[in-house]
Amino acid sequence: MATSVTTGCAIVGSGPAGLMLGLLLARAGIEVVVLEKHADFLRDFRGDTIHPSTLEVLHELGLLDALLALPHTQAPRLHAEIGGRDVTIADFSRLPTRCRFIAFMPQWDFLAFLAREAGRYPNFRLLMETEVTGLLRESGRITGLRARTPHGEIDLGAQLVVGADGRNSRIRAEAELEVESFGSPSDVLWMKLSRQQDDPPYTMGHGGPRQGFVMIDRGDYWQCGFVVRKGSFADLRAQGLEAFRAAVAAVSPLPAERMREVRGWEDVHLLSVRIDRLRRWWRPGLICIGDAAHAMSPIGGVGVNLAIQDAVAAANILSVPLLTGGVSDRHLAAVETRRGFPTRATQKLQLMMRRRRRRSDRDEATRSGPPAFMRSIARWPLLAHLSGRIIGLGFRPEHVRNR
Repeated sequence: MATSVTTGCAIVGSGPAGLMLGLLLARAGIEVVVLEKHADFLRDFRGDTIHPSTLEVLHELGLLDALLALPHTQAPRLHAEIGGRDVTIADFSRLPTRCRFIAFMPQWDFLAFLAREAGRYPNFRLLMETEVTGLLRESGRITGLRARTPHGEIDLGAQLVVGADGRNSRIRAEAELEVESFGSPSDVLWMKLSRQQDDPPYTMGHGGPRQGFVMIDRGDYWQCGFVVRKGSFADLRAQGLEAFRAAVAAVSPLPAERMREVRGWEDVHLLSVRIDRLRRWWRPGLICIGDAAHAMSPIGGVGVNLAIQDAVAAANILSVPLLTGGVSDRHLAAVETRRGFPTRATQKLQLMMRRRRRRSDRDEATRSGPPAFMRSIARWPLLAHLSGRIIGLGFRPEHVRNR
């Protein structure tokens, strides 16, 4: 028999959206429980970019200095190799923010930091190894959830359930929220390669004549992504590891022998890229945010930061209704309305950025070259500042309201 407990807000998923929302709601005096099905935050190749918009939120919370005291790398610019030369594709030096750089930090460190800061509030609880098995309903309204814990099942009643459990969200499936998919023509294969003294001076860069390679400075190693056609990983494996190493070396600015560090297929991790969003983010008593509401392409590394912005907007709109016990459909719709525009605009831009050519293009080099937006930045370098603003701040940056 399940044990029954209650809280003000039950948040499913301890990723950036879930933990930031939990921190903000606890700070506002709301009883909040965050549920995470895993035992820890350790996942390879998660989104590790913390953009200026997120750093500004942490500054507003008084937590920026503590975060930046953790090991990280700063990127005031993003680079790409285009036509055999290094081009700045995003420049953050003119942003109206305290931090004019992207911070690269292992996401598990960032999540542990948020969990630690949220845990300073007595009304915040984080339940690890706790997996949601269903939703509780009453008179057409979602009133909580059922979850499996190491100590047995619980029925967790809540004024509001928040799905922040990622692109494969159990919550949005249980709530039968309809997903609109925009597909993606590619996947990304992630791997680690050692960083040597003579390597390119990138913090985050795109290399190769076809823009098929992404590299992120992790200090003593590179986190590298090889962009491939959607669903082609099995074919690559069938061709053998040597053929794969050669294909990556052809687009990588690193020496070809570095690929010997990929000893087997267990060193290669598939990220299935997709772009989608919910047609409606909520039902009475429940709302989804972050990747659970809108899966993004890795382009620009913006997914983590859109999730953080969702959390800030949700806290700003929902804190008072949660405190007074009056969360209505109108409040949930207001969160979607507030965050719907930046979601649609960002996804539209990502879909445009992946288009490599117009149908009238006939030159093979143009067809296989970088997307048009990168070619434009290479031609007009001042566009790098515009790109930096879009990537660094997004279309509607959110700010923390005072308690």
